[in-house]
Amino acid sequence: MSIETTLGRGLDSIFRPGSIAVIGASVDHRKTGGRPVHLLKMHGYAGRILPVNPKGGEIQGLQGYTSVAELPEVPELALIAVPGAGALEAARDCAERGVPAAIVLSAGFAEQGPEGVARQAELKAIADRSGMRVLGPNCLGTVSVPERAIGTFSVALETAMPAEGPVAIVSQSGNVGSLAMKMLGQSGAGISRFLASGNECDVDIADAIAWCAGDAATKVILCCMETCRDAGRLTRALDMARAADKPVIVLKMGASDAGQAAAMSHTGGLAGSDRVFDAVFAAHGAVRVRSLEMLVQFGSAVAALGARRISDRPSVSVIAASGGFGIMMADAAEAQGVTLNRTGPAAQEKIRAVLPLASSVNPVDATAQMSASPETFEALVSAICEDDANEVVCVMMALGLEVPRLRDVYMNALASLRARFPDRVIVACVAGPDDALRALNGIGIVTFPTIDAMMEGVAAIGRLSGAGADNAPAARIDAAPLDRAAVTNEAGAKRVLGAAGVRFPQEIVATSAKEASNAAQKVGMPVAMKILSADIQHKSDIGGVELGVTGAEAAAAYDRILAAARQHAPEARIDGVLVAPMILGGTELILGTTTDPIFGPVVMVGLGGIFAEVFRDTALRVAPVTLPEAHEMLRALKSFPLLDGARGRPKADVESAAQAIVALSEFAVRHASDVAEIDINPLLVRDAGQGAIALDALIVPHGDTKAEAAE
Repeated sequence: MSIETTLGRGLDSIFRPGSIAVIGASVDHRKTGGRPVHLLKMHGYAGRILPVNPKGGEIQGLQGYTSVAELPEVPELALIAVPGAGALEAARDCAERGVPAAIVLSAGFAEQGPEGVARQAELKAIADRSGMRVLGPNCLGTVSVPERAIGTFSVALETAMPAEGPVAIVSQSGNVGSLAMKMLGQSGAGISRFLASGNECDVDIADAIAWCAGDAATKVILCCMETCRDAGRLTRALDMARAADKPVIVLKMGASDAGQAAAMSHTGGLAGSDRVFDAVFAAHGAVRVRSLEMLVQFGSAVAALGARRISDRPSVSVIAASGGFGIMMADAAEAQGVTLNRTGPAAQEKIRAVLPLASSVNPVDATAQMSASPETFEALVSAICEDDANEVVCVMMALGLEVPRLRDVYMNALASLRARFPDRVIVACVAGPDDALRALNGIGIVTFPTIDAMMEGVAAIGRLSGAGADNAPAARIDAAPLDRAAVTNEAGAKRVLGAAGVRFPQEIVATSAKEASNAAQKVGMPVAMKILSADIQHKSDIGGVELGVTGAEAAAAYDRILAAARQHAPEARIDGVLVAPMILGGTELILGTTTDPIFGPVVMVGLGGIFAEVFRDTALRVAPVTLPEAHEMLRALKSFPLLDGARGRPKADVESAAQAIVALSEFAVRHASDVAEIDINPLLVRDAGQGAIALDALIVPHGDTKAEAAE
């Protein structure tokens, strides 16, 4: 079956079951097997609860059953809360009875050594043979707030069920996800679904994201991720959420350096595996955050926004009762790439009419008088909201809600403003109290506790609105074998990459001093000459490169290069000397690919030349990329102004550079089974109309232990 038909299959029984069997049910509600029964009863689950315990009898006031076979009906969901070996037997019993879904809360599987790995493999085999969906094992299960359906023993439900709302939480870590659920409940955002996937022997977070994409109760999906076990399933699920206009916000835990440890060229060192996750999320419409606090704050903010959206480069106006706060807000906005737009003349006039001493430019210093009355505060914010140049209005409220008198001023004014400007995005910087935050979020006023969090949140909301939604996917590329003999050195790499669409200058391989002299005359002088050997990594370090060579000097330069190679690398295989025209001018980029262990070929572009590893100014995408995506990569570089005519420079041929990125990305996908890395440094991007030309190239096949370093 295709990914599309399997993603989310059978999760209705997990999230909306009409009956739940608890296998391993206990009369003691403090035990793992007793807690689900207790929580289902306490929080008002309307379906049938079927406790299973070998002793039978009454369990927490309910009829108990000695086995799954004894149950009077086939439950829609089974919660398995018995130790590892017993859990396997319980899963088999459920599969034989035709139970459509099971949540294995029990530990003792792949997280506990070889014996546990074997148990988990058998659990997966049971799921595969029967078609029963299995969540877990070693998981914290699920909560569906609208149905009061509880498949967990989490202490997060100890005293109260979270308020019903639009936010779903999908987490590989049970404790992280459970804490996020508790924090969101306190913020007043409201929860629709919670799922902790644990060891993911069958149901994974991609299943949950895909199911939530079609869930009417869910409007925002928060994802706590430790790793990705199937790249295709994850990216397709993210695409399904984006198509359904369900924002996905991801807390990706762990920044692995595994990709960098194995790097054999500049490209590998500049494209660590954690950055690949960033590229994947951006390409598929998700936004990544770096902390649990920001996940919760941003999730609450997006829930409060509802259908409101802003551009991917938002402009804001800020209002504060202090010039110092205004400066801090301006600094934080600039740090996040958020623009403070000019306050329009009409808005300035209205502000001065209300408070003549206020600074009416952006940031607006309204002085302490802005809290004098609801009418004054509302008039100030209203003047900004009426100016259509403002996408976002940010209000610094400091401790305003902590003081009863000021709280009424602000709350009444903000409620009135929301009613008058239903489409305007209004953001309040305020840390509490909790009931006030819940009230503000409830009427669609976005809140953040600090200035930095506020501007980071505004920037993230912008990214969420414009995260690649208009980009058509790259065309399917068929795999093809690559002749490894053709890429044993730089000349071979250039030949195959040139055939794929990357442009190189005319170059000649000379195997004698006379051939070198003739080659220099043929390609045009002056020339660059360098040793051609797969065994010499740092050519320039051993005297294996000579630049600006004329025809009369070419023969002697050839002899010097060969002598240097024999002296410093006597065991190296020498394939000759490469003679190429000297090409000067333009902006140097580095272009390359590496192979991510999860997502496969990744293409990277950045500031090149000798400073590539100093500035580490790069942009990544999973290959292949389209031409619009290649342009986005170039524009994402901090050094892009060098290509765009900064400080009177001529504009560079960005279109040709983008075409080179596309060609290289397609080559990497076509030959993914053979090629581990490709490195082009530099790609010389010349003035508009003159093209982009690559001066050096390296292809590293899978399994190679040595690599020629790009010059």
